[in-house]
Amino acid sequence: MKLADFDFDLPEDLIATRPANPRPSARLLVAQGALAITDARVSDLCGYLRPGDLLVLNDTKVIPARLTGQRHRHSAQGPVQARIEVTLLEPDANGDWTALIKPLKKLKIGEDITFSPTFSAQLCDIQDGQGRLRFNLAGDDFDAALAQSGAMPLPPYIAAKRAADAQDHQDYQTVFARNKGAVAAPTASLHFDQALLAQVAAMGVNICYVTLHVGAGTFLPVKVDDVLTHKMHAEWGRVDAQAAQAIAQTKARGGRVIPVGTTALRLIETAARSGQITAWEGDTDIFIYPGFRFHVTDALMTNFHLPKSTLMMLVSALMGQDRIRQIYDHAIASGYRFFSYGDSSLLFPAD
Repeated sequence: MKLADFDFDLPEDLIATRPANPRPSARLLVAQGALAITDARVSDLCGYLRPGDLLVLNDTKVIPARLTGQRHRHSAQGPVQARIEVTLLEPDANGDWTALIKPLKKLKIGEDITFSPTFSAQLCDIQDGQGRLRFNLAGDDFDAALAQSGAMPLPPYIAAKRAADAQDHQDYQTVFARNKGAVAAPTASLHFDQALLAQVAAMGVNICYVTLHVGAGTFLPVKVDDVLTHKMHAEWGRVDAQAAQAIAQTKARGGRVIPVGTTALRLIETAARSGQITAWEGDTDIFIYPGFRFHVTDALMTNFHLPKSTLMMLVSALMGQDRIRQIYDHAIASGYRFFSYGDSSLLFPAD
């Protein structure tokens, strides 16, 4: 299985830099079985669901993880400073954060980065091209300072076109986000507003929530030609007993389990690796590619993914590689908007 099998050409102008407004006005490509493709809107979602179905939503909350600060140093020529960009990745048990730091070579272990007059961090260690930062604030004080100084960590393909701004604090967050810890959004869920959630519930479709803290590794390219040798990044997730029970009961009744987003799908399939869904918590590095056996997923709502990405491999595993090529060819020819702020799809695999 070669990386080139998951490649395609995407016109640059189809990469979305802002989301649809209102959220459910985004386009929705509905692929049913081996042939049918329908062009719809997310607001039409209920027309493709049935009472007794279960939507699985990821309630992770994106933190404003991108910081810009200054490193100050005295030299023989006098005081010098350097601009330092930091993207927080995850905290450890001691409250220190691993982070991507640019330019890392401008910083020495023990030096401070100042983000505001009251908010700073010290570089404690460097490993595998990442820094470990110790902040001068903790708890609620840290959260408040991060909210004031941090920017939303937009994906590289958006950040290359424009800087994050105040609007992204709302746009790059789901309306049901509650468990903070992600540095990337579960983007298929960005299309939901409260009215659409209420409409879904009113027709007898159930909703349950799981938590997967999406990491920056979701944007890392696959660099190996033989995709089976690719090593996935690990992300922390939890399927609680209530969500596991909802999934099991839906399957037992003959309803369809439909994760919204690849993050929710990866998490529930991790929790069902034994063949039965159970409560689960921990780090998952599950890699889903063609040939994978799905235990609980019956369909998937997901945005359009980058070429040569592990997420292209995931949707190819669900729908089949030839079918995904057909779907993506249709999406490109029809002008669908791609990636995190783009349009969405609803994928029902053939029986």
